[in-house]
Amino acid sequence: MSKTTDPLDNLPDSVAAAAFRRLVRHLRHRHDAQNIELMGLAGFCRNCLADWINEAGAGFDKTAAREVIHGMAADEWKTRFQSPATAEQLARMEASMVKNKSD
Repeated sequence: MSKTTDPLDNLPDSVAAAAFRRLVRHLRHRHDAQNIELMGLAGFCRNCLADWINEAGAGFDKTAAREVIHGMAADEWKTRFQSPATAEQLARMEASMVKNKSD
């Protein structure tokens, strides 16, 4: 869609940035929302957000970008909050990823 027809593209950058920060802070608070579950349901997770900020020009290396999103080192987040993925979760993630459109 062009910037004139998609209302999302017409949001002021300050509004979009504030909403993004709120989303990230919400995910930092909701450690129970596992990345694998986010991937299975929505086809993205915290690590995707880290990749997306770099694709948008943040200029971090992968580790630093993940730290920005997780609010701590990603390895620390995994140790403290991530549980092992089940076969069912992995299957849901794979099925969900097929639905993602190529950008």
